[in-house]
Amino acid sequence: MSGGVPADRPLTVFLVAGEESGDLLGSNLMRALKVQYGGPVRFLGVGGGRMAAEGLTSLFPLSDIAVMGLTAVLARLPTIVRRVHQTVDAAVAADPDVMVIIDSPDFTHNVAKRVRKRAPHIPIVDYVSPSVWAWRPGRARKMSVYVDRLLALLPFEPEAHRRLGGPPTFYVGHPLIEKAAELRPAPGERRPLSDGAPVLLVLPGSRGSEVSLLLEDFGATVERLAAAFPGLEVLLPAVPHLAERIAERVASWPVKPQVVLGEAAKHAAFRRAHAALAASGTVSLELAASGVPMAICYKLDWFYRRVKQIHSIVPIASVSSMVLPNIILGRNIVPEFLDEEVTPGRLVPVLEGLLSEGPARADQVDAFKELDEIMRLPDGRPQSEAAARLVLDLLAPT
Repeated sequence: MSGGVPADRPLTVFLVAGEESGDLLGSNLMRALKVQYGGPVRFLGVGGGRMAAEGLTSLFPLSDIAVMGLTAVLARLPTIVRRVHQTVDAAVAADPDVMVIIDSPDFTHNVAKRVRKRAPHIPIVDYVSPSVWAWRPGRARKMSVYVDRLLALLPFEPEAHRRLGGPPTFYVGHPLIEKAAELRPAPGERRPLSDGAPVLLVLPGSRGSEVSLLLEDFGATVERLAAAFPGLEVLLPAVPHLAERIAERVASWPVKPQVVLGEAAKHAAFRRAHAALAASGTVSLELAASGVPMAICYKLDWFYRRVKQIHSIVPIASVSSMVLPNIILGRNIVPEFLDEEVTPGRLVPVLEGLLSEGPARADQVDAFKELDEIMRLPDGRPQSEAAARLVLDLLAPT
């Protein structure tokens, strides 16, 4: 499905992002589209501050729809449903040359399905694959009805969609490829473990629900580690909207972490750290790119935990790990802890091994070098440039 762009008007791109990570991807894509198209480009749709800086006036604030977990979604459901219909109406009225939905499938795919029904001539690109390789694989085939091209951030996803009957899928690289140099320490920046107390990163997540579920156990774990490593330095990068809440929660920790704000300071913390205790998510790839061994934790929303208990004889995921480096490497090199496994008694021995020279630490560091090779794009093209080219290639030449 494609459509020509008349020479007497701008290329019109309707973008739909659902949260901050999508806003970052969207802004980089917008910048690359403006460079590669070679003519005027008009942007419409839904995004955040970064996309606004590139020329998008969002239909509404991202905070209206950027929620995670069933309980949070139910509380905001009337607003989310209203915003879905508002976005669909705006997209159909704009009649863009292409629509790009970015991550947040619970919102963006509901928009795409409705746009496809009402305006089937509009090409639709999905930027970031839902985790069909882990959860509900039947979504891949359903997506092929309303997604014309899928841009994947993980190297195994094109084959997964081919196997599952999904839409045509292309690996465009992960955004962290473009900022890998910012995450890797310069000589002397990450001092040897033999030269004083180690530095531990604590990353309880970027959503309030994650912080609420994990921070208490993380604090108890840090307390025990501080006894084993006198002088232990703890750095806690926090997203701005949770910084005050986190600072209040960690004020009572025996070893008070330094709360780190801002992307540059976060990258600096990664370059200094020797190990990390982190919530599950894309941060595991950032840590791997920085060469920081890690233990990864995840606690399910209460509803999904109950579903897991009721259906304990049925696997809720079709992969052996939920840690992205493990999935990409094809082996479980990074230890992970789910729900009741997230306890200081389980975490402390693992982190002691990662904060000391030895096989546990060396195995992860070596594996991360292999991961770097797997994720690199063959032609060395920047990730956003590869994504923009695939969006423009979907359109017929003028």
